[in-house]
Amino acid sequence: MEPLTKRSIQLLKTLYEKSRSTSTYTLRTTQDELSNQLDISRQALNAHLRKLQVRGYIRTGRGFIDITDKGLDALGMSSSPAFVLLNISPMKRIYVYEQIRQLAISKAFRIAGEVDALIIVERENLDDVLKKLYKIDGIEDTRSYVTIEVIK
Repeated sequence: MEPLTKRSIQLLKTLYEKSRSTSTYTLRTTQDELSNQLDISRQALNAHLRKLQVRGYIRTGRGFIDITDKGLDALGMSSSPAFVLLNISPMKRIYVYEQIRQLAISKAFRIAGEVDALIIVERENLDDVLKKLYKIDGIEDTRSYVTIEVIK
């Protein structure tokens, strides 16, 4: 199989960075907007998108582009997240939540129960995120869980 071109990798990376994670990475944009962002013609973008779609790196439809697991693998990303549970000092919660918003994470939730927050992180970013969490004043405890496989 022919390796991806530099432009195809750039396109995949742009799609990834601008997409919103649900159970897939989805970008809702027009080809005109995307071609302007990449500074290439719409025709050139269409050719790259077609190649990525045929190879199984993306799925496209009217108004959206999904990056597949194969596309994530090509970028060195994982579709299997890690979960970090946090206990936070009640007096520092607002400060900690502000700091969490600055991290390279997929999502973060305030939750009720035995822990105060749940962070969803790409497995590749887990070590870096944990190092940054340890430096945040007000985080009393963390517990990390790494996913093994998707059940459904």
